[in-house]
Amino acid sequence: MARELNNRTIVITGGNSGIGAATAVACARVGMDVLLHGRDEERLAAVAEEVRQLGRRVALVAGDVTEPGLNERLLDVAETELGGFYAVFANAGYGFKKPAHELSMDELRRLFEVNFFACYELVATAARRLIATQRPGHLLMCSSGLAKFTLLNFSAYSATKAAQNHVCRAMRWELRRHDIEVASVHPITTRTDFFLRTGEERDASIDPAQAYRHVPRWLLQKPETVANAIVRCLRRPVPEVWTSLLARTAAGLITIFPRLADVMGRRIR
Repeated sequence: MARELNNRTIVITGGNSGIGAATAVACARVGMDVLLHGRDEERLAAVAEEVRQLGRRVALVAGDVTEPGLNERLLDVAETELGGFYAVFANAGYGFKKPAHELSMDELRRLFEVNFFACYELVATAARRLIATQRPGHLLMCSSGLAKFTLLNFSAYSATKAAQNHVCRAMRWELRRHDIEVASVHPITTRTDFFLRTGEERDASIDPAQAYRHVPRWLLQKPETVANAIVRCLRRPVPEVWTSLLARTAAGLITIFPRLADVMGRRIR
């Protein structure tokens, strides 16, 4: 049976643009209110306006997801300004292209802090609140197709996404008795500002004008494709959200036949 989403609230991190922004709009279209988080207040306000134009309520929280206390504040604002929350989409993250042996420990720790620990803290905190108030819910993390296999120079990013995938699967089993669904989301390459972020996390090895030229067209998709798949999952929960049958099949085959990853590594760099 489909779950009712109308008048329920979703908390979305990394909502300035890309998948987070598209998910906010897609959720608003089906009647959900949105607590929207991001680091760029101006871009965040623009996405919030799109949500309001669809007739839904929206609240904003700006800041870095690794900031102590931010995740508690996100849920507090959802409670006080939007009357609670039903779903949480831990979407904030970034990546860079670098061989594993050239990574500094600071780079690796920062990547895990943003992509894994901050996401984990948010969904775990949300789970505890839902359990305490005996409310149903739905928790999602934006993982990646690279949670199942990796590409050259993306080992660290893949490791963070694999960690998300495993935690989501375990939490799904652990929280089932509380009527809380958990899912990991596995996009393929999506046209966002993933490689184009400014500041300390920008991947200086990638030219913004060339960011996606190395990616075959069949491995590119729009953020709206992922957003619509997330809405379908919210309505009819599944353990993993995949937006490419080809990528999902490749992930399964590589798990069974690891040497296939060598072939893929030579073709996609």
